[in-house]
Amino acid sequence: MEQHSLTLSPSAAARVAAIASKQGKPAILRLAVEGGGCSGFQYKFGLADAPEGDDSVTETDGVRLVVDAVSLDLVAGCVVDFVESLGGAAFKVENPNAAAGCGCGSSFSV
Repeated sequence: MEQHSLTLSPSAAARVAAIASKQGKPAILRLAVEGGGCSGFQYKFGLADAPEGDDSVTETDGVRLVVDAVSLDLVAGCVVDFVESLGGAAFKVENPNAAAGCGCGSSFSV
C-alpha cells in the first residue's frame, strides 16, 4: 500500500450507499479536513456528485471515498468506519497521524 492510501470500511461503504440511494445521489463520500474543532482540525463528511481533479479516490464495494489533496496529507493511512453505539451512529476516522484527539472523536491535532 502506498503511504497516502485511505480505506473505507465495508460498514461505512454500506452506510454511504444507503444514504446516497435515499437522496438519489452517486455513492461518493467526501472527507475533508478543516481548521477548528477542539483539537485543531476537524473532519467534515458529505456526499459528492463526482471526484474533483486533485482528489484521491479509493473504492470499497462500489462506493468511493474522495479526499482533496490538501486534506490528504492529514488523513493519509486513515480508515473511515461507520460505528453504531448507544451514543448514536456516526462515521469515524481512525487516524494514525493524529498526535492527539478529543473526546467527541470529530477533531484531532498532528
